[in-house]
Amino acid sequence: MIPRFSILPGLVLAAAACAPQPPSDRETAGWPQGRLIDLTHPFDQQTLYWPTARPFHLEVESRGDTEAGYYYEANTFSAAEHGGTHLDAPIHFARDRWRADEIPLDRLIGPALVIDVSSAALENRDYLIGPPDLTGWEASHGKLPAGVIVLLRTGYGRFWPDAEKYLGTARRGQEGVAELHFPGLSREAALWLADRKVSAVGIDTASIDYGQSQEFEAHRVLFEANVPAFENLAALDQLPEGEFTVLALPMKIAGGSGGPLRIVAVVQP
Repeated sequence: MIPRFSILPGLVLAAAACAPQPPSDRETAGWPQGRLIDLTHPFDQQTLYWPTARPFHLEVESRGDTEAGYYYEANTFSAAEHGGTHLDAPIHFARDRWRADEIPLDRLIGPALVIDVSSAALENRDYLIGPPDLTGWEASHGKLPAGVIVLLRTGYGRFWPDAEKYLGTARRGQEGVAELHFPGLSREAALWLADRKVSAVGIDTASIDYGQSQEFEAHRVLFEANVPAFENLAALDQLPEGEFTVLALPMKIAGGSGGPLRIVAVVQP
């Protein structure tokens, strides 16, 4: 028979082994530390969508106390893939390229930087971001590194969710499409970014192509190179000039051409 007092040390050791332990330096070395900035607009009845796309709709299924005495809430939502803060997967404009669920995580999470073209873009609703904007950034900050996530700040995020100011029109349908006026990326700048092998490109407008685009050349160039895009980003004015980390995790829609995106920046203090 084992004496009762001899069991206690074993129990203490077992409990210590099972208790949660703080992560070691090695375990946390790869995770960015810093201030979190949400670059995502909320999805609600004010969320902006392409004039021809189905907008966000939330239907309340249950909201209140049940007969059993506990509170229960559940909803059903529906929306087009491409609206609000969202991902454009390369398949959206390029055959045989990644769909939403196929994009490697290391193309959605990683080092990022913001290129501010707001002074010019706010003066011209049809402004095309060109190679001079990108080489101008390099002149001040050094060569754009391969594998970086590039976020383009036009300043139009400040107008969300006012469709007239943000999109250039509040009309719906094809009439609305004809009246879209907001800045975007030129074909030449898209080629420049693809040549630099960036991981992804984001922008604080409804499209990486400007509103009056008929050929969607920026989409076609980037997506042919399997470079995904993030559109309708928020709070780009809160990001620093230097490098930071972005975590852009879209809804993993099997076979999807895009989808709602939750995107966060981690900024060093």
